[in-house]
Amino acid sequence: MALLHKATVTPSKLELVRDWLPSQPWFAGEKGADLELVAAYRFDDPDGEVGVETLLVAAPDGAVLQVPLTYRGAPLDGGDDWLIGTMEHSVLGSRWIYDALGDPVYLATLAHAVHTGGQQAEVFIEIDGEMVQREPTAVVRGSGSDAGGSTVTVVRYPAPGVASDGDVLTGTWGDLSEPVLLVAVGG
Repeated sequence: MALLHKATVTPSKLELVRDWLPSQPWFAGEKGADLELVAAYRFDDPDGEVGVETLLVAAPDGAVLQVPLTYRGAPLDGGDDWLIGTMEHSVLGSRWIYDALGDPVYLATLAHAVHTGGQQAEVFIEIDGEMVQREPTAVVRGSGSDAGGSTVTVVRYPAPGVASDGDVLTGTWGDLSEPVLLVAVGG
């Protein structure tokens, strides 16, 4: 279960991601282009310390990009190469935001979801002292298979019609009716 806080974050997640994307070799868009949040999904850190969220964002050309993030209350040891930036959270204070592929908490929670057939975390927000469940904007599910692989491949530009056999995470959002391949774990 993920607990969200009614908070202000500065800069926003989309601003951080927008400014970071052009430095990534896999990014095919324009520098500084506006991004639109299409959907997001979260996994739970068993220790409750690290926020684990994946954003699905649309570029102006309509392409959807998948950007897994982790949010930490302190810098990740050895994580400098994966740091996207920092933000101020009005409830939690300073947060260090990482490309989740460099964060062992993300890799462990993702592998657990893939190998156990797990789904995204339920998300709750406190409103007027009451916990209210938010409807998911993306629904993801692991394949529930474990062929023993350890290499994680995140599909940065997920699209319908891509084969999704093996140790995988698939998902739907918006008007998609068929699951889309999001992550493969192999060899």
